[in-house]
Amino acid sequence: MHPRRSFFKTVLGLGAGAAAFSRLAKAQSAGPPVLTPDIADLPFTVDYGVKVFQLTAEPVKQSVIPGRTFDLWGFNGSAPGPTIQAQEGDRVRIVFDNHLPEPTGIHWHGLEIPYEMDGVPGIAQKPVMPGERFIYEFPLRQHGTFFYHSHMAMQEMVGMLGGFIIHPKTPYTPPVDKDYLIALQEYSVLPNSTIPNSMKMEFNWLTFNGKAGPAATPLIIRQGERVRIRIINLGMDHHPIHLHGFTFWETGREGARQPESLWQRGNTVLVGVAQARDIEFVADRPGEWMFHCHLPHHMMNQIVSNVGPMTRLGPGLEGSKVPLFPQDAYMEGPMMAMDKELDKPETYGLPAGWSGYAGGMMTLVRVLPAAQYQKIMDLKAQQRERLV
Repeated sequence: MHPRRSFFKTVLGLGAGAAAFSRLAKAQSAGPPVLTPDIADLPFTVDYGVKVFQLTAEPVKQSVIPGRTFDLWGFNGSAPGPTIQAQEGDRVRIVFDNHLPEPTGIHWHGLEIPYEMDGVPGIAQKPVMPGERFIYEFPLRQHGTFFYHSHMAMQEMVGMLGGFIIHPKTPYTPPVDKDYLIALQEYSVLPNSTIPNSMKMEFNWLTFNGKAGPAATPLIIRQGERVRIRIINLGMDHHPIHLHGFTFWETGREGARQPESLWQRGNTVLVGVAQARDIEFVADRPGEWMFHCHLPHHMMNQIVSNVGPMTRLGPGLEGSKVPLFPQDAYMEGPMMAMDKELDKPETYGLPAGWSGYAGGMMTLVRVLPAAQYQKIMDLKAQQRERLV
């Protein structure tokens, strides 16, 4: 290569790298990236200042717990789909491909965008037919917790949801050390089937980020950190989400972050259908704290009606003539445990048999002393190295 040409190529390469670093630094200045446990982020490229995302609607195989995989419809291989993260002031282009067997369209829930980008098939746009592509492009003038979903009702019921986080130009105060996103979904699936019945109103599988407890990955927090948890809900039920051990502030809704004068204190936040809620707290006390929907049926897996007497063996589960026995003994206990199948850095150090007592919309907020927290971070680093 000619030295002059090589020189300019090097300068341009350094300029592109500096620009990429500047964008990253700008994003980090508004706080830590949002983590969506068990769900990936949607990557992007930059085309003349526009962030370009590739989003594909397609049938997916979604493992909800070890040994139970559902046939769902989602995005880019998962249900819910990957999380989109961008900055207030960005212009984004979402190149959408429909690999489903029927028409669809994508609605950007809560975003103030041009009408023709709103994603309602047959009204704001022509339906995106199987095999077709539609390009959505719009500026981001808001910040906060939003989401995207199909605007075909029954498609919404079989997994077609994803998070859309818009980071603010001016960082929120007080700053947080950890920022998580949890998507709530629910399905009705018979024991001998893998396909949800999207018409049924009684749900027996309730999930956080596509996983039912105990498979939903715990949130790992160093003692003393300030934490934000964003929760989005797209289904048929409202969910009272309860955090053990802490009183939090509700700081944001699907419209935007709320002024501090409107923050509400509580330990349970009701996340209605099509709503988002942000909560924040200081994790000042160590423990394996439960985080779950408090509707009793939403803390169980594969709820089905039984015919005939229910029997159960095990410590403390001897036969009894007490009416209604067994109840919780039937749903929770050592025989339901699957610790080995859930062995990963985030479950390191949990009590033996812990997984037998978690189900449905449930995970753990693990607030750990510095040494134990660092041990899990080291295990995660080793896991990443093995995957490279």
